[in-house]
Amino acid sequence: MSKKDYYEVLGVNRDASDEEIKKAYRKLAMKHHPDRNPDNPKAEEHFKEAKEAYEMLSDAQKRAAYDQHGHAAFESGGMGGGPFGAGAQGFDFSDIFGDIFGGGRGGRSSVQRGADLRYNLEITLEQAARGTETQIRVPTMSECSTCHGSGAKPGTNPTTCSTCAGHGQVRMQQGFFSIQQTCPRCHGNGKMITSPCKDCNGNGRIKQHKTLSVKIPAGVDNDDRIRLSGEGELGVNGGPAGDLYVVIHTKQHAVFQRDHNDLHCEMPISFSTAALGGSIEIPTLDGVATIKIPAETQSGKIFRLRGKGIKGVRSSSHGDLHCHVVVETPINLTERQKELLREFESINDKDSERHNPRAKSWMNKVKNFFAQ
Repeated sequence: MSKKDYYEVLGVNRDASDEEIKKAYRKLAMKHHPDRNPDNPKAEEHFKEAKEAYEMLSDAQKRAAYDQHGHAAFESGGMGGGPFGAGAQGFDFSDIFGDIFGGGRGGRSSVQRGADLRYNLEITLEQAARGTETQIRVPTMSECSTCHGSGAKPGTNPTTCSTCAGHGQVRMQQGFFSIQQTCPRCHGNGKMITSPCKDCNGNGRIKQHKTLSVKIPAGVDNDDRIRLSGEGELGVNGGPAGDLYVVIHTKQHAVFQRDHNDLHCEMPISFSTAALGGSIEIPTLDGVATIKIPAETQSGKIFRLRGKGIKGVRSSSHGDLHCHVVVETPINLTERQKELLREFESINDKDSERHNPRAKSWMNKVKNFFAQ
């Protein structure tokens, strides 16, 4: 038995908690384990000291005796043969060293949750704004109806794995301690299928399609997800099914472009309407609205219709509709129309600065640029 102070060996205070002692030992054991230090003969010695200290201080009864009498409490068999005696033979270090060898207590569970699935759903802007209910058909792994999920041929049953005796785990000896690992033969299932089901090839699951009804809430936007709990892939060995996530994608609209809860649209108007003013009708998601165009409206001006946008899922109010004015140049003119435009242009030229202030401002900027 080592005569070094156990607390000093682990590098902890005497009032250290059980968790602090365990953490300190785990750190030292991983550092000095012989398998990690094959070229360092002193590593095994340090490893044994740490193991002895941890085995002593992790036992409440032994720790109390050690705190009162020190090493003398365990001389002459005072505590059942010391830390390496009979009291320690059943000690399981697999929970501490599981991360060293990839094992650990419990190992891999044979019961597994099914995978989550994703479905991309394309809807119209009107459906996104008002909400809708639709049906989707999704591929999924479902329980085999022939073997009812057992994976065994009808009339036969899976047999208990002879390697792990049905536990799905086997105990492996690793140097000074033993750990549990997933059974390499049954891969943690605990059962072996000698006569697999022909329909599912022993998997217990088959690929199928199912039709689901999906409620789309009003105001959903691109990339919003709707979760259908338990509609994902079937779990393994009785495990819970995964979830299905329906991801929303909005089709391109012929009139409107969406920006969060606001809508935007271009509104072409004639040259005469822009110059003289007037009223025009524009579409909205709720019907037709009338906009008054003031005289001398310029191309690019934006008219906002409050509350004519979309009420988002997480919003308390509707967005707005923004109408962008585009003055349209007339085409396919008749000779009479051309004649009138030429007459208008000649009259306009007599006082162009008054009638075309933006053109004058732009020309002044051009002159200043070339004058530099």
